[in-house]
Amino acid sequence: MVQTNPKSIVANMFNAVGATRERESGASFIVQLLIQWVNTALIAVAIVFISEVLARGSVTDIVEYMTSFNRPGLVATGVVFLVLLCADAMIGKAHQSALFVGPLLLLPAFFSGQKQQFLSDPLFPSDLLFGRQILELLPAMVAAEPLKAVGLAVGCVVFIVAFAALIWKSRKVFPKLNLSGRGTRLALSLPLLIGFASLMDPMTFSAFRDRLNIVPMMWDQKENYRHNGFLMAFAFNVPMANVSAPDGYSNLAITDMQTDLLPASFFSGRQADVIVVMSESLWDPTRMSSVRYSADPMPTIRAAQSGQVFSPEFGGMTANVEFESLTGFSNAFLPYGSIPYQQYIRRPVPSLATFFQSKGYVTKAFHPFQGWFWNRTNVYQSLGFEEFHSQDNMPAMSKRGIFASDEDLTRFIIKEADNTDQPFFFFAVTLQGHGPYEHNRYKKNTIAVDAPTLSEASTNSLATYTQGVKEADQSLKALMDWAKKRRRETIIVLFGDHLPPLNAVYTESGYMANVVATRKASVATMKREHETPLVIWSSKRGAQKDIGSVSPSQLPYYIVRMAGYRHPYYTGMLGRVAERYSVIDRHQLIGRNNKAQADWAMSGQVDPLIRDYRLLQHDVMFGEGYGVESFFPEHTNRQQAAPSS
Repeated sequence: MVQTNPKSIVANMFNAVGATRERESGASFIVQLLIQWVNTALIAVAIVFISEVLARGSVTDIVEYMTSFNRPGLVATGVVFLVLLCADAMIGKAHQSALFVGPLLLLPAFFSGQKQQFLSDPLFPSDLLFGRQILELLPAMVAAEPLKAVGLAVGCVVFIVAFAALIWKSRKVFPKLNLSGRGTRLALSLPLLIGFASLMDPMTFSAFRDRLNIVPMMWDQKENYRHNGFLMAFAFNVPMANVSAPDGYSNLAITDMQTDLLPASFFSGRQADVIVVMSESLWDPTRMSSVRYSADPMPTIRAAQSGQVFSPEFGGMTANVEFESLTGFSNAFLPYGSIPYQQYIRRPVPSLATFFQSKGYVTKAFHPFQGWFWNRTNVYQSLGFEEFHSQDNMPAMSKRGIFASDEDLTRFIIKEADNTDQPFFFFAVTLQGHGPYEHNRYKKNTIAVDAPTLSEASTNSLATYTQGVKEADQSLKALMDWAKKRRRETIIVLFGDHLPPLNAVYTESGYMANVVATRKASVATMKREHETPLVIWSSKRGAQKDIGSVSPSQLPYYIVRMAGYRHPYYTGMLGRVAERYSVIDRHQLIGRNNKAQADWAMSGQVDPLIRDYRLLQHDVMFGEGYGVESFFPEHTNRQQAAPSS
C-alpha cells in the first residue's frame, strides 16, 4: 500500500531527482557526489529561472539570458550552484540549503517585480532601508485593494506554515554528508566564491568579468537588470552606497572654481517671508487629452503657474525630490537607486534652511506624518531647520482617506506664520495626494470625469485623484488669499514631487505606453511623463512666469533670487547652470534650447560647468569641504562643529 503521509510525500519529491541517502545507495563516493552535484545544479537553474520570471513579470528574454554566451545567465547559475554547495557543506546535508537559499534569493526578485508595477525602477538594496515606511502605508494599500490584500495575507500565512512544515518534515530526507563530502564542497566553492566577489565592484575594471559578459550598467539600471539578470544586478548595487570621488576631485579643482565677485552679504534681500510647499503627487490630470472634466480641477495653480518641475522620480521616492529642492544638489551625481535621506546625510549639509537662517530667518519644516518617515527628523536637523512639525507634535488633523488633509495643514502653517514676528522660511510636504486612490476616499467628488477609454476601476481612481487635486488647489488659494492681506511680502512656491501612481489610467487613456514612466526617451516623452506644476508667486509682485521645465535642484536658484538675495552657490553656481541647462537628469541634460545630451555622463566629454557642479556637490557632501567657505560661507561654522564621522 502506498504511503501518503507528509513525510513520504517530501521524501518522494527529493527521491524523484536522485536525492537518495548515502547510506541507502550502493554507489561509490564519486558517483554519489556527481549525482548530488547534478541535482544541486538543477536546483540552481530553477532558482535563477524563477527569480527572472518573478523580477521581469514574464518569460520574455529569459531563455536567451539563461542560454546565450553573450549574457551572464550561465554565470549566475554557476554562482548560485557554488552558494548551494557551500551552504550544504556548512549545514551537513545535501540540498537542504535550497530551502533557505531559495527564499532569500526569490523573495527580493518577487518584490522587484511588484515594485515595477508601480514605480519605474527595479528593486535596489537601498530599498530595504525603508521597509518600515511600507508597513506604515499598508492601511492605504489595503483600503485601495481589499480583496488582493486579503489574498496576499492568506497566501503569506499559507507560505509560512508550509515552509515551516517542509523544514520539519524534510529533516531526515536529505542525504547526510560525511567529512569528505563536506570538505570537497568547501574546497571547490569557497575559493571560487571569493574570487567572484572580487569582480563585483562596479567601479573597477575587470577584463575577466568582461569575458564573462558581465557588464555593470550603473547608469541604466533597467538595462543593467535586463542584461545581467536580477541576482547579478542586485549584487552590483550593494557596494553603491559607498560614493567614490569623481575624477579630478582635488583642493585645486574646487578652489579654482568661479565665484561671484561681490560677497553674498552685499545683497540684503527684501526680508520677504518664504513658504515652499511640495504637494504630494500633484500633477495636471487635464494633460490627458482623451479625458474630459466638468470643471478645471486646478484653476488657481493654472493662473499662477510659473512652469514645470521635471521630477527625477515617478509615483514615489518623494524624499529624493525633496533632497534636490532643499539643497540644490542633484541625484544625477549619486549612484542610481540611492536615497540620500537614508544613506548619505550623516553630517550637516547646507540647504535653503541654513541660508535663510543666516539672514535672520526662522526656519521650520512641516509634514503631517511620522517624523521617522524617510529619516526626516534627523535629516531636517542636518539641513539646519530649527523646528520640525510632524504628526508626532502637531494637533490632530482631519483626514482624507487615511491621510491628513491639505486644508488643515495649510491652516496650521498660517497659524505658525501669524505667531512668528521675524521673517521666516517654511518648508512643507503635504500628504493628502498620496496614493493609492481608492474609490470613495471622498464623500463626494465635485468634478465629474468623462473617460470613455477607461475601465470603471480606472475612472473611479482618476476621479478620486482629481478631487484631491482640486482640494490642493483650494488650499493654495487659501494660502495666497491670506498672504495678500499681510504687510510683509510673502513668497509662495508650490510644486508636485512626481506624477501620481495611477497605474492603468495612463495606458488606457493612451497618455503613456506603460503604467510607469520611461527613464530614457525623447525630450517630449520625458517631459510628458515627468513634469509637475510649479508656482513661484509673490504677494507683492505676482507670479513669476515662463520659467519652463526645471529640475528640482534648480529651485533654490529661483527662490533665493525671488527673495532678492545673491549667493555664491544658489544664485552663482546654480544660476550659471540654469542659464545653460533647464534639466539635469542622470540620463540626459536638457538645454535651454530644448536639445538633449543623452548619456552625457558616459560620453567622456562632460561640460566643465556640469563637472564643477558635480565636484562641488561631492566636496560638500562627502569630501573635505574645500569649497564650503567660498560657496557656503554660512555653513562654515556648522561644518566645523560637526562631529567627525
